[in-house]
Amino acid sequence: MTTRPTRDDDLALALELADLADSLSLPRFGVPDLQVETKPDLTPVSDADRLVERELRATLQARRPGDALVGEEFGGEVTAGRAWVVDPIDGTKNFVRGVPVWATLVALLEGGCPVVGVVSAPALAARWWAAEGAGSWTSRPGVPRRRNQVSRIRRLSEAFLSYSGLGGWGERQDRFETLTRRVWRTRAFGDFWSHVLVAEGAVDLSAEPEVSLWDVAALVVIVEQAGGRVSGVDGDPSPTSGSILCSNGVLHDEALACLNEGDGDRTPAA
Repeated sequence: MTTRPTRDDDLALALELADLADSLSLPRFGVPDLQVETKPDLTPVSDADRLVERELRATLQARRPGDALVGEEFGGEVTAGRAWVVDPIDGTKNFVRGVPVWATLVALLEGGCPVVGVVSAPALAARWWAAEGAGSWTSRPGVPRRRNQVSRIRRLSEAFLSYSGLGGWGERQDRFETLTRRVWRTRAFGDFWSHVLVAEGAVDLSAEPEVSLWDVAALVVIVEQAGGRVSGVDGDPSPTSGSILCSNGVLHDEALACLNEGDGDRTPAA
């Protein structure tokens, strides 16, 4: 009889996968022989992306053969049960240009909901992780691990907003720009970094208009276990909504109202 893994077991495995990913990706960062191709969606993929995902898949298939597996480079489907979701290198455009803001994201979903998440950014020497009921944490070399806690900012006029870029907002472009004018400060830290900074309490809001499941699954549990809230920019709470808005919780409804102003009487999902 196979023993069902505990949440601690799953988190330990996710951290082990992050260690493996770091050992493969960091040596390929900034090397002159990095191989880069353009995918059909016009985004880049490197040999490091594929190497990391192949090795993580092999480990998961050996250690959790009954779980589903979804990855950015080699696909897969989320099932109603347990499913691992892997983004081998989030921020590939940064990776191929030598910008150190990139990370491996590993998440476990149960019933479609993220319950374990790890974000490992070896070029920044930083890692963020969380598990349902176990809190959200950050570690950096030479510093004791720290429990994450979102900020207590209560007004948009005092809030710090981070985002990935000005493109992709479509019909919400004007509304997003309105949000940027209503907050105290904006910076485009980009990709995973915007959102984990919300978990740390360094930033109060973060938003991206176009994301995939593997971009956000790990972030959901990291932000929520730090006391924050995550949804799509339309208020959809599902990690498959196609966009992401993270907040300290207090500011979430006001930010949603700004991003959805003029969309009739629809109330964003809580």
